[in-house]
Amino acid sequence: MSLSPATIEEIATLLHDAERDVRDVVKVTDAQPDLDTEAAYRVQDALRALKLARGVRLVGMKMGLTSFAKMEQMGVDTPIYGFLGSDNAVDDGAAVETAALIHPKVEAEIAFVMRDALQGPDCTVEQVLAATACLLPAIEVIDSRYENFRFDLPSVIADNTSASRYVIGSKAANADGRDLESIGVVLEKNGQVVEVGAGAAVLGNPARAVAMLVDMLHARGQSLPAGSVVLSGAITAAVAVEAGDHVQVRIDGLGSTGLRFV
Repeated sequence: MSLSPATIEEIATLLHDAERDVRDVVKVTDAQPDLDTEAAYRVQDALRALKLARGVRLVGMKMGLTSFAKMEQMGVDTPIYGFLGSDNAVDDGAAVETAALIHPKVEAEIAFVMRDALQGPDCTVEQVLAATACLLPAIEVIDSRYENFRFDLPSVIADNTSASRYVIGSKAANADGRDLESIGVVLEKNGQVVEVGAGAAVLGNPARAVAMLVDMLHARGQSLPAGSVVLSGAITAAVAVEAGDHVQVRIDGLGSTGLRFV
């Protein structure tokens, strides 16, 4: 049974308020078992509208479930996506207040900054790279609004794929001729290496994740605007953080970025 517009708005408001009030809730499919993937993206759209209405600017997009292992675990054959708002952005090296978060974790990613707009269908890696202004190292802070990070696929899509904060480096790198498959990534917490990885962890190539995003947006009548920041997906496993932690990511040829939790 398709969910009514009123129910979609009710779920979006629940998740919006949970983030604002820094409180966790049970996954939405517990109360709304008919919530499917299509309806979950409608909830995400309604959540975005609530944020835009209060003055948040749309900055870009993010990809989730971009490892084949995670997709298999969730029983899907495609990644998922969410949006990035101006309320998610953190300056390089800045402090993030843990009191504003529920149970944060960090992941290392590669950010694409798009010079040109991209429209599906059948977007290719080559088209993505040609449309990319620059690449930047990134840390995404994920913070599910669900109790104990417990969710299913529709619930996490509705919750904007656990989007919370992100930081990107300040030194832009050209995408031309760069081997994104074998590029090395190191995630450090408090000066200790906690995760290492390579670009191939993201669908074999992070640019492929961006191409898939473009096609997924096209399927819903949307496109990827010029100027968008795109977090292409986690290269490392998520690492829990708390007040007092300092996190840094270093990516071969792209430099580093970091943030502090207070």
